[in-house]
Amino acid sequence: MSTFTSTLPDDLLKKLQEAANNLSMPKNKLIEKALRIYLDQLNKAEYIKSYKAMADDTDVLMMAEEGMAEYLQEINTQG
Repeated sequence: MSTFTSTLPDDLLKKLQEAANNLSMPKNKLIEKALRIYLDQLNKAEYIKSYKAMADDTDVLMMAEEGMAEYLQEINTQG
């Protein structure tokens, strides 16, 4: 595990200390947990952004529709 040193505004550090006390958790563990949650949310937001961009891409939509047509045709021939 690596060591990371940072500065925080006094008000944020105070809130961190209060939360750590309330949760009976070391500040570094609370920061680690909060950072993991935040980074996961950023990843999810990036996926959402890419899916929205694809929804506006007519080429992607056409490929998806063609794929669905082939899939439905395959299902119908198996049944």
